Amino acid sequence: MQPTAPADPSLIDSPQALQRLLATLGLVVLGNSSMYVVSVVLPAVQSEFGIGRASASLPYTLMMVCLGLGGLLTGRLADRHGLTPVLWLGALAVFGGFLGASVSGSIWAFGLAHAIMGFIGGSSTFAPLLADTALWWNRRRGIAVAVCASGNYVAGAVWPPIVQYGIDTIGWRPTYMALGAVCGAGMLALSLRMRQRPPAIPAQATGTGASATAVDRSLPFGLAPGAAMALLCVAGVACCVAMAMPQVHIVAYCTDLGFGAAQGAQMLSLMLACGIVSRLVFGLICDRIGGIRTLLLGSALQGVALLLFLPYDGLVPLYVISALFGLFQGGIVPTYAIIVREHFPPSQASVRVGAVIMATLVGMALGGWLSGWIFDLTGSYHAAFLNGIGWNLLNLSITGWLFLRLRSQHAAAHGTALSK
Repeated sequence: MQPTAPADPSLIDSPQALQRLLATLGLVVLGNSSMYVVSVVLPAVQSEFGIGRASASLPYTLMMVCLGLGGLLTGRLADRHGLTPVLWLGALAVFGGFLGASVSGSIWAFGLAHAIMGFIGGSSTFAPLLADTALWWNRRRGIAVAVCASGNYVAGAVWPPIVQYGIDTIGWRPTYMALGAVCGAGMLALSLRMRQRPPAIPAQATGTGASATAVDRSLPFGLAPGAAMALLCVAGVACCVAMAMPQVHIVAYCTDLGFGAAQGAQMLSLMLACGIVSRLVFGLICDRIGGIRTLLLGSALQGVALLLFLPYDGLVPLYVISALFGLFQGGIVPTYAIIVREHFPPSQASVRVGAVIMATLVGMALGGWLSGWIFDLTGSYHAAFLNGIGWNLLNLSITGWLFLRLRSQHAAAHGTALSK
């Protein structure tokens, strides 16, 4: 299929852009379902295959690594052939991945099925759709990207309790079969709404928010582009290693504490439902203060939430902290897409968004496995929470340093303007 020409620039911020955004939201909810249901089936899979917690975490790790790598591939395919054929491939991968996992006879076959879902299925509905959304919006780009990204957390709020109910009633294997059929068919239907190419971007439509100041985009944050991207990628890995600890292991953590997997699934659902609110609120904040300031705020708040897990392990406190964690960290990942859009040339947005999103997904993969490995080593999750806090401090340090460099850039530009 040959891509059509770019649409009329007047379609930016238009009702058609809103309709496309709603279809995008549905695609993200369906395409990224596996990202969260694998945490719910973790105790059942560990018990059935007779493996340790670290080994049971490997399918999640494989899926997230492949999701990040696949984003580079699906992004390039979408640029060349349009979104629709890429989404068709994604729908088939989601269906086939869930089906393959449902009939797997070992943890490696189970992990391979999730790797396929990540590499083609989930990746087709993540980085390419974030980049596409950013091209359809200008004045409300922050909130639009946040709505797109919140589809992940809608998936996290919707699917875990449904899957847990399926596990309790019919078992995890039939539940996986049904989920693959529903998500695959839904993606095929919604992909038909995504056939139009993004509008051509007017030359003046370069950025929004407080960071949209006249600075040299060839030197983002006053650094060489490669150095700036490297720092953003390291920050992305660090924040998501910290983020993965509660998201991947809250169900197993509740099981270990004696509260049961069902309570853990409810906490995960609550956490990710609050993440939806967080992404929308952080999107509004991003439109006002810019991406780097929003990332700094989110990193600091995520660190506070992780600290709260250390002294409190009662049922009610864990519900409260899970909600706070969702509210504090939900807006972090989409902020990277806004930062790239604000500080790098628009012509490089798709590739660079894909790269930094890949880094965040590598962080989620590493964090999910690392927390399980630390649990196996120590026999508790206390050290795993401390590990997450350490990674979060690394993210906070990088983000704070970039913020100070940006402020210096703005001060220098303001001083130059006054001298003229």
